[in-house]
Amino acid sequence: MPGKLYIVGTPIGNLKDITYRAVETLGLVDFIAAEDTRVTQKLLTHFGIKKPLVSYHEHNRKYAGEAIIARITAGETCAVVTDAGMPCISDPGEDIVRLCADLGIPVEVVPGPTAALSALAVSGLDTSKFVFFGFPSTAKNSRAKMFEEAAAHTETLIFYEAPHKLEATLNDLLKYLGNRKISLCRELTKLHEEIIRTTLSEAANLYNDENKPRGEYVLIIEGAACPPAAELRPEDAAAEVMSLVEGGAKLSEACKAVAKKTGFTKGELYSLCTKNRSPD
Repeated sequence: MPGKLYIVGTPIGNLKDITYRAVETLGLVDFIAAEDTRVTQKLLTHFGIKKPLVSYHEHNRKYAGEAIIARITAGETCAVVTDAGMPCISDPGEDIVRLCADLGIPVEVVPGPTAALSALAVSGLDTSKFVFFGFPSTAKNSRAKMFEEAAAHTETLIFYEAPHKLEATLNDLLKYLGNRKISLCRELTKLHEEIIRTTLSEAANLYNDENKPRGEYVLIIEGAACPPAAELRPEDAAAEVMSLVEGGAKLSEACKAVAKKTGFTKGELYSLCTKNRSPD
């Protein structure tokens, strides 16, 4: 019988944020796959847990992942953790989960703090819809493509960034996205936690030789403005509503969704659709 993989969330800063279940799971598994064994060892020591650790990170993911899967297949249980937060989110842990899924190995998630959603919650920006991009690419073409894609989204945008790359990223975001609202969330849950709510133009000028970025950052950025209703014909908006209805949505819900996106009111769309709708 194969063993089992546990995806275990760990604190993003404050050790008090770990869950009872996470401590229990780490204490019960046969071994732990960690992004940085030194960081995880400190966590285990703090909670009095003694378990074998194996290294699993971006640079050894292929051969280390195969060895981990072999041990689980042989009947052992493994917990995969990252240095902070939820594994598998912008993290090679997703490869282990995919392999387990392909092989029919059971996977169980033990939820914990997530920097992206914690930052979104405290940002003061729209939380109803968002797009997570993770760390911006450092390759010129991929980076430009990512920012061009981000610029078109009307949803709130989420990026991670390291302190030594932050200034360049803020300048690029301003270049591709224009001057939008941004919340820079630094060192979340830690002693020097800082939330800066400003604009991209002001953020790009925030740091200098005397004020260097410190700590890990989550960037929460306002989405693109919706195009004005005048750019969209009423009949096109109504057609979009009916497309949602044909897909199974209720008319009122479809009108509400399209209204939010286009600028037409829910009532206008409802009237257009019922007027043109043939009786049952």
